[in-house]
Amino acid sequence: METLEFIIYPDGRVQEKVTGIVGASCAEVTAAIEAQLGQVLNHEPTSEYFAAKVQQSNVANTHTTYSDW
Repeated sequence: METLEFIIYPDGRVQEKVTGIVGASCAEVTAAIEAQLGQVLNHEPTSEYFAAKVQQSNVANTHTTYSDW
């Protein structure tokens, strides 16, 4: 499940935490929000950021040869 969590501090700072999004696509998800919030002071990538998506293919390649034996 994809989750965006925001903590708003009394001094106006906003902490954003993204979970459930694998890879760097979390930056695409949060870009518009960050642009509206203002200056980004710090990024701390999580292990999910560095994880790779696993994709399984259902395609099987077969090669048939015939012998003259």
